[in-house]
Amino acid sequence: MGQPIGRIESVNVGQARDVPWHDRIVTTAVWKEPVAGRVAAAGVNLDGDDQADRRVHGGPTKSIYAYAVEDYDWWADEIGSSLAPGTFGENLTLAEIDLRAAVVGERWQVGSMTARVTEPRIPCFKLGIRMGDAAFVGRFAAAGRPGTYLAIDRAGDVGAGDRIELLDRPGHGVTIGDIERAYHGHPELVPMLVDLEELSEGWRDWARRHVMGSTSEP
Repeated sequence: MGQPIGRIESVNVGQARDVPWHDRIVTTAVWKEPVAGRVAAAGVNLDGDDQADRRVHGGPTKSIYAYAVEDYDWWADEIGSSLAPGTFGENLTLAEIDLRAAVVGERWQVGSMTARVTEPRIPCFKLGIRMGDAAFVGRFAAAGRPGTYLAIDRAGDVGAGDRIELLDRPGHGVTIGDIERAYHGHPELVPMLVDLEELSEGWRDWARRHVMGSTSEP
């Protein structure tokens, strides 16, 4: 048994849909809704979930997106109204956990699934579509509460109420919050990402390019 570090408040899934946005139609799966019962997690997805553009969403290092109830509470104070689980497009709404402090590469037991912490969410314009406010993307980035993506290391199933247990944690100490800060205004943190084996090649390549003077996205 691992160390208890949190629990699942809600499991949320959604399919791609077409929505009007600034005189065009955009396909997005950012709308996620809570589902009851056990949900299978395997490969690069939860059962019943999808991503609209897998060039930039989803894949092995971004199979599941997690966001915390405590961060939603912060947003409720910030915007003056509460937000339902899944509003930010997360698959797992978690409680009793600080996702910014999660170490890149640490592994969790979640239900019967084993998941691995991979990278923070860098919001794109589709979050603005979901919130009905293009400027919200900037607000989300500035808040420094990115949530975290997870890889599925061992298939299983998850459900609301499941405990999250920490199985193991790498000794390098680089957190999701560190990566978010490196990306948003703290270039002094970028060099530690260059050779971080637990980080995706896309992020390491971004760090290498940033160190060499390029600022394109990971």
